[in-house]
Formats: sequence, C-alpha cells, structure tokens
Amino acid sequence: MRTLQDAKKTYDETAIPSELSERIQMEIKKADRKRKKILFFRRVRGGTAAAAAAVVLFTTALNTSTSFAETAGNLPVIGAVARVLTFRSYQTEEDALKISVEIPSVEMISEDFKGLEQSVNEEILRLCEQYAEEAKTTVAEYRKAFLETGGTEEEWAAHNIEIRVWYEVKSQTDQYLSLAIIGTQNWSSAYNQTKYYNFDLEKGTLVTLEDILGANYKEIADAEIRRQMEERTADGAVYFDSFEGIDADTAFYMNEAGNPVIVFEKYEIAPGSEGQQEFEVKRG
Repeated sequence: MRTLQDAKKTYDETAIPSELSERIQMEIKKADRKRKKILFFRRVRGGTAAAAAAVVLFTTALNTSTSFAETAGNLPVIGAVARVLTFRSYQTEEDALKISVEIPSVEMISEDFKGLEQSVNEEILRLCEQYAEEAKTTVAEYRKAFLETGGTEEEWAAHNIEIRVWYEVKSQTDQYLSLAIIGTQNWSSAYNQTKYYNFDLEKGTLVTLEDILGANYKEIADAEIRRQMEERTADGAVYFDSFEGIDADTAFYMNEAGNPVIVFEKYEIAPGSEGQQEFEVKRG
C-alpha cells in the first residue's frame, strides 16, 4: 500500500544498533517469527460506555469545530449510502518518540444501518487507541533496554522512532466499501498491523470471504493463491513451504472490480524481504 510504504520508507533501512545485547536482538527476531500472536488488533467486545464515548467524541468534534463540520459536510457520499470521516487526529512527541494517530468514522446514510455504524465506529476507536497505547509500552521497553545496554539518549533520539495509526479507503463502489485501519512502528515491522472492514452497502452488513466467494471459498481462494505463488516463484519470488491455506479470519479487502484481495503481512507466508503479499481472487 502506498501510504504504508511511505510511512516505513526511511526506517526500514536503518540497522539495529550494535550496542544492543544479544538478548534484545533475539527478542526482536522472536517477535518477527511470532507476529501473528501479537494481537494488537484483536476484536474488542462489550462496553456500551465505549460506544457512547465514540458517539459523543464525534458529535462534539462536529459541534465545536466549524472547519471540521464544513469538511465533513462536503465529503463525498459513497454510493449514496456511506462516507468516511476523520473525526479525531493528533500528534505527540515524548522521549524522542513521535506518535501520530488519525481515527476514521464511517457514516451510514440509511437509518436502517445505524446499528452497524455505531458498533463499527466503537470498535475502530478502541482498536486505534489500544494500538497506540500498547505500542508506546513496547517502545518504552525497547528504549529502556537500549539505554541499559550502553546506548545514549543522543543515539536513541537519532533513531527517529515513530508510531503511526491511520486509515486508508481501499475501494469505494456502489456496492462495497473497504476500509483499512493501519498501525505501524518504524523500528520493527514485526509490530505492524492492518485490519480491514468490508461493507456491503446494499445490505448494510460486513461481508466475509464466504459471502463473496460462496460456500467453497477456501478451496477457491487456496487454489488461486497457490497458482499465483507458482507464477511469482517462477519470476524469482520466495515463499515458505508451510502455506496451509486461508481460513475465515484471513485478511482481505474488496477492490474496485468487486473482487476480494487476500492479504498476507510480512513474514506470514514469505520472508520479510518479499514484503506484504496480495492475491486477487476473481469472482466466477
């Protein structure tokens, strides 16, 4: 993704400092290998208070900021059914750590879809704030270890470590809206996470791969992914031998053609040097 590449461009090329102890380097590598177990973007349930907070926060922003209200009012409506707004954004800097957060809100125009709107916006708010807080803790632990193993404050500051949380509209058609919520820590890609929300704007629901491809979605997707992997391997790409196929929780977004694009983050099915892997599965 373009914005993701921009966010990581500078620091991806920065080497781990030699001052780090072997123990710290092992922990970083362990995080890379076990990144799927890092549940920064786990689904958060419960909490009517959080739902109310999300609604109040968004409403307050509209009511207290003239420029915000004007901007929100002028944003395009997707398929005359939904639109995506930025209702909260902030930047902070402390202990040479930069944090940038941009949280979206999905507005469903139809009153029939307001229940979905509220539940999704509640979850997005909590996911974004949770990622930022847990990332701060992770970086603080890294900073402590760095200084304890001989690093200086000046050397730490030179790392320009940044936490980013933002969103990207992957596609918007009359039928589908796909939204990606992205969290990155530029000191280690093992902690980067993306969660996708795929809306059926005609039905007012979140769609799954089974909804799109049918009951045999796993067989269809697995066959297409393996076919494309073979093509890419012939062109020099490298994949792990352990690919066992997708499941109901495999990440995907809908593209402008109305096809699902299955996404594997770095290290999931290939070495990190291969980057994020995407596979479009055309609908029959």
